[in-house]
Amino acid sequence: MYFKKYPFILIVFMLTVGLIGCSDKPNDPTEKMYTILENVVSKEKTFENQQDPLVALEKKEKNLYNQILKLGMKEYGQIVKLADEALASAEKRKELFETETASLKESENEFRKVADLKEDFANPELGQLANELYQIMENRYRAHDELYRQYTKAINHDKELYGMFKNKDIPLEDLKNQVKKVNDAHQKVYTENEKFNKYTEQYNDKKLLFYKKAGLDPAK
Repeated sequence: MYFKKYPFILIVFMLTVGLIGCSDKPNDPTEKMYTILENVVSKEKTFENQQDPLVALEKKEKNLYNQILKLGMKEYGQIVKLADEALASAEKRKELFETETASLKESENEFRKVADLKEDFANPELGQLANELYQIMENRYRAHDELYRQYTKAINHDKELYGMFKNKDIPLEDLKNQVKKVNDAHQKVYTENEKFNKYTEQYNDKKLLFYKKAGLDPAK
């Protein structure tokens, strides 16, 4: 049996950058847009902070799984200990991912302010870019919704497998079937993660283009 683990590494927003050439008119749509976009970055700081711990826990569980496979039933006590450690790790991953998702929801609530602003630009090119940014971000949030569903399922399958290791009488066929479920679940997570990353990259590029076209040059 081989338990495939796909590193859960997400591409996150560009860090907030200082800008020069920003309008001093508080009601200017460009100024409002800038404020919203940078607030979104701030809202996702918690999201960003979950990435390294999530990856570390996934690597830990893969190591625990490999250790379990090397043990025979004569070392059942050690198998139970490792399985319990893996279960605790999976539960911690679930908590971190819930925290990450909550951060994305805060980001989404902030970004929705763009909906009332994107038609206010006198410059049609900026208006078009604002519309494109909005659509890309909508796609990104929906991609994370699906990622959340698939990742939650994957964690549940992981925990089921770890629990099965603690059953001395579990049929080998049952273990094989569960490993297949785990592999399939993680493949779906990988696929959805790639979609999320793609939209994040598109957003970062489009945001930078908007700033340049608006005369908001990133400070060096």
